[in-house]
Amino acid sequence: MPFQHTRRTFLRTTSAATIGLAATRNRVFAEKQLAFEISVAQWSLHHAFFGTKGDKLDHLEFAHIAREKFNIGAIEYSNHFFKEHVNNSKYLAEMDQRAKDYGVQQLLIMIDGEGKLGDPNSAARKQAIHNHHKWVDAAAVLGCHSIRVNAASEGSYQEQLKLAADGLARLTEYGAQQQVNVIVENHGGLSSNGKWLAAVLSKVGSPHCGSLPDFGNFGEYDRYQGVRELMPFAKAVSAKSHDFDPAGNETHTDYVRMLKIVMDAGYNGYVGIEYEGSNLDEYSGVLATKKLLERVRGEAS
Repeated sequence: MPFQHTRRTFLRTTSAATIGLAATRNRVFAEKQLAFEISVAQWSLHHAFFGTKGDKLDHLEFAHIAREKFNIGAIEYSNHFFKEHVNNSKYLAEMDQRAKDYGVQQLLIMIDGEGKLGDPNSAARKQAIHNHHKWVDAAAVLGCHSIRVNAASEGSYQEQLKLAADGLARLTEYGAQQQVNVIVENHGGLSSNGKWLAAVLSKVGSPHCGSLPDFGNFGEYDRYQGVRELMPFAKAVSAKSHDFDPAGNETHTDYVRMLKIVMDAGYNGYVGIEYEGSNLDEYSGVLATKKLLERVRGEAS
């Protein structure tokens, strides 16, 4: 009788362990099959952080909002909302602690308004490069992998290619010292030409300089071709969204087609939500974009 009890206990324990192991294995397998992770760009809530449509949000609340409102554990900052604090070590430490408190990864800082990295004037280009140094320093403190910059320049196609590559290469040298990448978004001018920007990044030729393909921002240039051209250099991806049809699909970009391009390039990092629409409020727009990304990801996985 004791033997039977022991045997029954053994079988029950073994069975439970087997089921538990299978569940763990299936969960790990499912996690490994995720085609990409999802993050949220602070610019998605730019009206709220600027206070243009009501009360102004405190920049320090971004990590809290990402986790509590969207259940997203990775964020992309915009320098617009803490320019005056970039050299304030206590403020940066508070940002870092808030992110840690909510289990949120700080991925990158999007930089605007610091000069043209491809300025034809060598002194102005040098100043623009220097202006970005403080953001590299801040990114390093926060544990961000990159700063997103603009490849703005003037002149002919080839002149701008040469000038932008020069400015980016020199800034990348500084970033590499702190293991912070310099990544470029298609963001107006010739940078919205995928072929041109890919040529610029090839000319820089550094593993610390890459792209942040944005589903929008291509102007008249074919967005699918542009993303395909930039994906070999991608260290982040921006899922731009504006409007949605009744089925939840984005009306300007075919997300299934676009994300297939992203995944076919072998990318499985973060795809950042950047809602810029006006028909939905900012919070609803972020959630609608997240739902669409999750649906496409689920189908792909």
